[in-house]
Amino acid sequence: MQVSKTILLVDDEPGIRKSLSTALKDEGYQVLRSDNGEKAIDLIGGPDGEAVDLVLLDVWLPGLDGLKTLKELKKIQPELPIIMISGHGTINTALESTKYGAFDFLEKPIDLERLLLVAGNAIRQSKLERENKKLKSLIEQERFFVAESPIMRDLLSSLTLISASNGRVLITGENGTGKEDIARLIHQKSARAHGPFIEVNCAAISDDLIESELFGHARGSFPGALKDARGRFREADGGTLFLDEIGDMSLRTQAKVLRALQEGRIEPLGSETSVTVDCRVIASTNKDLGELIKQGQFREDLYFRLAVVPLRVPSLRERPEDILPLSELFIKQIAKSSGKSPKMLTPEARSILTSHEWPGNVRELKNLMERAMILSRTPEIHKRDLLPLPSRQIHNVDPFSFPEFATLKDARDWFEKIYLEREIQLQKGNMTRVAEKAGVDRSNLYKRLKILGIEHREN
Repeated sequence: MQVSKTILLVDDEPGIRKSLSTALKDEGYQVLRSDNGEKAIDLIGGPDGEAVDLVLLDVWLPGLDGLKTLKELKKIQPELPIIMISGHGTINTALESTKYGAFDFLEKPIDLERLLLVAGNAIRQSKLERENKKLKSLIEQERFFVAESPIMRDLLSSLTLISASNGRVLITGENGTGKEDIARLIHQKSARAHGPFIEVNCAAISDDLIESELFGHARGSFPGALKDARGRFREADGGTLFLDEIGDMSLRTQAKVLRALQEGRIEPLGSETSVTVDCRVIASTNKDLGELIKQGQFREDLYFRLAVVPLRVPSLRERPEDILPLSELFIKQIAKSSGKSPKMLTPEARSILTSHEWPGNVRELKNLMERAMILSRTPEIHKRDLLPLPSRQIHNVDPFSFPEFATLKDARDWFEKIYLEREIQLQKGNMTRVAEKAGVDRSNLYKRLKILGIEHREN
């Protein structure tokens, strides 16, 4: 039995917790214990939640009973196998447990041999379901990468070799080219696919918080640190850590990341004990790190540590053969998610798409297809449904090409979405500058992006 498998035992009887814990530990399991449902929920679903492979949950608990705890745990982690145990079991209780997602139901006194058999089966079945889900996700993700163009075919063919290694990868490319999607695909095709994929947007976290975010902290290490935090390096243990927009990281944090990569160890803030971590690091940036190195804004030694395998994602301008296939793919995806029928692109619409420069790359194309699917009132997407393109000056567009709107609010939302998409492209994803140009604070800007359906990670 693998020592890494962890079981959470939830029972209010100390004797039961002790005896079952001892038996499970003798079989090589790690055991976490809780005497009530609220603690169990916090242990798994809290901000510093533990990674658990199986839960043994008593039906009769003080406060939040076992069935309610089962429902809450399934909301937090639907795939987590949970075995219910009870000294007063009834058929109705067993059936209700199964209805809410319990893997099995065992009566007290617990037959240890049966418990170990059921626990092993539950963990194996859960692992198989996760692997099948990841395989389906990988297949879907590979479909997303349309590669009619030679440059994209070469990139995708290289991913097989890159995924087979454990070397660090530095992904470069313009905003909207799909750097995060490439990173996820590398992870899912690698031997670490069973482990977590943890993303950190280095540009979205302030300098005074990013070290705690990356390396964790000890309780009381700074005001507001009410409990220990594991940090993203530890959360990614056994998997992949994706450092998005690494070029925006401060020199102070760069030095600590370099040390972590060199030593394979991290030291949480406020702790004198270092912790070993095992994760593959993939970084990305839309900036010229060579130029930043010359300016003294990026460490050259960190660059060489990260760029073991350099990978450049081409802009959409460099892969014109993919524009129409991508457009049709996005139309199908949007239609499926909204319960509508896919729409056809007219020849004029296809001409507009292939002649546009796409400064926002694949992200801009996807947003445009979503807008066109919403605005088009016919089974076809026409030229009028695409104009004005986000990167064009509004005053250069024929006002009669504007779509019709039901209300003034709809028209304002439409214009605001175009305006913000354009500013994001012009400011190269720097959301602070976008907020300044728009005359709003960052928090309100993010709210509007969400309301308007503008997909963008803060840079």
